[in-house]
Amino acid sequence: MTESFPPRPATAPDASPAASAAPGEVAGLLLAAGGGRRLGGCPKALLEHRGELFVERAARALREGGCARVHIVLGATADVVREQAALPGCVLVDNPAWREGMGGSLRAGLASLEGTGARAALVALVDQPGVGAPAVARLLAAYRSPASLAAAAYDGERGHPVLFGADHWDGVAAAATGDQGARAYLREHAGAVTLVECGDVAEPYDIDTVPDLERLE
Repeated sequence: MTESFPPRPATAPDASPAASAAPGEVAGLLLAAGGGRRLGGCPKALLEHRGELFVERAARALREGGCARVHIVLGATADVVREQAALPGCVLVDNPAWREGMGGSLRAGLASLEGTGARAALVALVDQPGVGAPAVARLLAAYRSPASLAAAAYDGERGHPVLFGADHWDGVAAAATGDQGARAYLREHAGAVTLVECGDVAEPYDIDTVPDLERLE
């Protein structure tokens, strides 16, 4: 989903991730806990496309985009995801309150990064198969410090992934409720958000309903 508001001018950093962030400074945080209610109860993490589970594809995008550490928040059928998905090197985080929505998963994911040395979290959604490593790398290059706040943009509209410097984690967690995730926090801090145009390297569609599955063909 995308949302329009008056941000800083959109930019597309040319620097490689290594130019802005040392390995491990920015952790990938994948939200993959949903139960897929509008998909007939099939958790999105377990959807398959081109021989790869959605959760595997999204984790690989974070790795290949430059995130040395990847945490994945699981919820619905977490045990099945653990059994079926190949997620080497990833930290799997259980969110027992996944039914409360994306906000709870975001809080659980950020809490799991405390004490890891990560100075920012690059948050991605498991149900956006059109967003891959190029978009991750471009957003990662926007990291400057724990005060960084950046988001991928598509034709100037904010979307995902989103990068939160560690200075923002407490505020994001406090504001994250229901399915809103960090939307309220980003709106409140719109003037501090650096938009990174990714429309030329990614497609930000969501797989939410059965008709959406046609996008995978």
